[in-house]
Amino acid sequence: MTTAEGWTGAVRTRLGLGRLLPLGTAEDGAWLAERAAEPVLRRAAEEVPGVVPGGIRTGLADPGAAGAPAVPPPPAALPPGPLRIEADFAAAAAVPLPELAERLRTALFAAAREHLGLTVAVVDLRVTALLDAPPEADGAPGPAGTPVVSRPTAARPQDAETDGADGTRPADSPQEPGHATTAAGSTGEPRGGAGAGELPGAVAAAAAAVPGVARLTGSLGAAVRADASSVRVECATAPGHRPVEVARAVRAAVVSVLPSPLPVTVLVTEVGTGE
Repeated sequence: MTTAEGWTGAVRTRLGLGRLLPLGTAEDGAWLAERAAEPVLRRAAEEVPGVVPGGIRTGLADPGAAGAPAVPPPPAALPPGPLRIEADFAAAAAVPLPELAERLRTALFAAAREHLGLTVAVVDLRVTALLDAPPEADGAPGPAGTPVVSRPTAARPQDAETDGADGTRPADSPQEPGHATTAAGSTGEPRGGAGAGELPGAVAAAAAAVPGVARLTGSLGAAVRADASSVRVECATAPGHRPVEVARAVRAAVVSVLPSPLPVTVLVTEVGTGE
């Protein structure tokens, strides 16, 4: 790990984004913060009767088989590739464990695909406790229990990835000089053919106007980072909108106001849940 990789990983951890997960395909040029994905996955797990979810982590299913990003990735983002969800849960003893685990696995697969747009290849489950009675809606797992690992037969166990660079090279640092920036709340009408000095404002206006964008965010330093080589936009999605589709629409809107073709990266840092 280089000094730059360690530094950007530390910044990302301090900001609480977790891993930056590839969203959609490599051509979509989009990433989703693990912090934004976790509540959606947790809600799906909580809706499975007999389950009290614990820790939920998401990373690459096979880091060695990950592809190359089509656009400059955010700092320390995971490269494009299928993902692995690792989830701990307490289970009601009255429900057959294999059946319960399969229900939970199915729910997590569906939530990742249908509600977020993540490509998940493997869901690994670990039972941390067996409950004598079905869990209450707001119950917590019991303190005792022997861990049991439940894995798909096709899955090959992988060591859990650690926070940090995850084997990738960051595109830039959160406060890298020389990038034009704009405030997260920039508004206004998109303007085609914007000049270099007007570019961040035009990009912010175009992105903010996309249906499904709740607001622009600045978790890595600025909502819009634009220079002569690339553009990166951070946003939060509104409830009822699938992040991958919002990210694609943001990229298309930004491309439409660029004076010349540039790679456009989209980072979704928050997902609206309607609560």
